[in-house]
Amino acid sequence: MKHHTGSIEVITGSMFSGKTDELIRRLRRATIARQKVQVFKPLIDNRFSVEKVTSHAGGEFAAIPVQSAQDILGLLDPMTTVVAIDEAQFFDAAVIQLAQDLADRGLRVIVAGLDTDFRSEPFGPMPTLMAKAEIVDKLHAICMVCGEPASRTQRLVNGQPAYYDDPVVIVGASEMYEARCRQHHEVPRK
Repeated sequence: MKHHTGSIEVITGSMFSGKTDELIRRLRRATIARQKVQVFKPLIDNRFSVEKVTSHAGGEFAAIPVQSAQDILGLLDPMTTVVAIDEAQFFDAAVIQLAQDLADRGLRVIVAGLDTDFRSEPFGPMPTLMAKAEIVDKLHAICMVCGEPASRTQRLVNGQPAYYDDPVVIVGASEMYEARCRQHHEVPRK
């Protein structure tokens, strides 16, 4: 089934907010609607499975790992009507134009990724993708300190908050990261 118009949807929020679960939910619904779906993820994200997007809750969906956003065009099936890109914050700015071009061609583009890095600063192409999207859903996790809604990702090194000047991209899960609210998010040396 072809869409009448293309669009960009962004699912964003901190780690552990359910972004990938929401992405998988939308993909399953598109599949039920007999739409041709293709899912792409950055090769760097090999936490759970190389050829699947996998949520922290255990949900999964087949995906094609790519080195760069440019690789997606060469792997796109002409029958595809829904393109999903998980962990989009790891791609360079080329993912923005790719999403725009696919939506302009009438495809539904669903992008999931962190809106901010561990320093609580805008992460890669996500702010621009959010600005260009027709739909933006910001999900919240639960603060691991107080139990309030969490919108930030806290990186921990040996149980302590990572310093501001630590590397921005370090792929990990609950062994290195936890969700925090504004009050309990810490970035020493900021």
